[in-house]
Amino acid sequence: MSAGARTRMRLRGLVRKESLQILRDPSSIAIAFVLPVVLLFLFGYGVSLDAKHIPVGLVIEQPDAATESLAGAFDRSEYFSPQRYDSIQAAEQALAERDIDGIIWLRNDFARRLLSGGDAPIAVRVNGVDANRARITESYIQGVWLGWLDDYARGKGQPVPSPVTLQHRVWFNAALISRHFLVPGLVAIIMTLIGSLLTSMVVAREWERGTMEAIMATPVHIREVLAGKLIPYFVLGMAGMLLTVVLAIWQFGVPLRGSFWVVLIASALFMLVALAVGLLISIVSKSQFVAGQIAIVVTFLPAFILSGFIFDIHSMPTPIQVLTHVVPARYLVAILQTLFLAGDVWPVVAANLGALLVLLLIFFGLVRRKAHKRLE
Repeated sequence: MSAGARTRMRLRGLVRKESLQILRDPSSIAIAFVLPVVLLFLFGYGVSLDAKHIPVGLVIEQPDAATESLAGAFDRSEYFSPQRYDSIQAAEQALAERDIDGIIWLRNDFARRLLSGGDAPIAVRVNGVDANRARITESYIQGVWLGWLDDYARGKGQPVPSPVTLQHRVWFNAALISRHFLVPGLVAIIMTLIGSLLTSMVVAREWERGTMEAIMATPVHIREVLAGKLIPYFVLGMAGMLLTVVLAIWQFGVPLRGSFWVVLIASALFMLVALAVGLLISIVSKSQFVAGQIAIVVTFLPAFILSGFIFDIHSMPTPIQVLTHVVPARYLVAILQTLFLAGDVWPVVAANLGALLVLLLIFFGLVRRKAHKRLE
């Protein structure tokens, strides 16, 4: 039998051994197939960056046709749930008690000054504890106000006193649905869990169970040992990725405007990087518990916080932005969000694929350097 045939036979045996180990371990199947579904439904339905039905207080000091028309505009808006208050003091008390998130105050000379060329007496106060929600609330109030002002002026046959006319056009996510932004990034988070968390414990498990000594006594090469452990988890991770993408498209309605094959290639490259990171952790740690904890701290948390999945990288301090370049999930999140929402934008896709390839070479180089077929 040739050396190549013996190598293939040994590799098939190692892959079969690891595959049987996966099938006998329900936690691996759960992480690969159950956890992605749970996370998708949790983030797809339970987590939203959209601000809708914001409770606001509406104070009208002198009701008339104009103030009631403006109040009706807020009532009809899907973004607000207005509550009427008789006085500004009562509204401020409700704002302090967190019953409402903002106050819209129409003073008693509102109608007189409405279209006189000056500013109409409308005051807005917003709860700024959550700065992002405060900015969104402010923007939505301004949008309702300007829309109503334009309709009111046209109804009166008068021009709106505005030196600039803005025409808004939102690209790539015209409906401004945060789910379409979150779900593609969640694919990268799920693949990080499957790849790094599961692989981080495969070598450590052999040491804890005492089977590593038996493997070392066989004629298999260390490269065959590593390949035998990576191939089953690569297949498992790609299966979990396909399940996630199918759910993203068919269950959550996220559009896939780019090529599915590019999604597949980018995901496969990222999965290899995640497997290399997990394997490196498993090699340097001979305890499954320690390996799992390191994997969570080194891979999952950075992927969740520093990848651009939720938090905008460009809004982070400069040192943190530099740190994000060593987080593999950053590049897959950028690729998937581009492919799903914008399409095949090759400058973005190619640059991030190149970064993943560099990380793959680095981490596999470290794995090869640290992996030795000896007991120590």
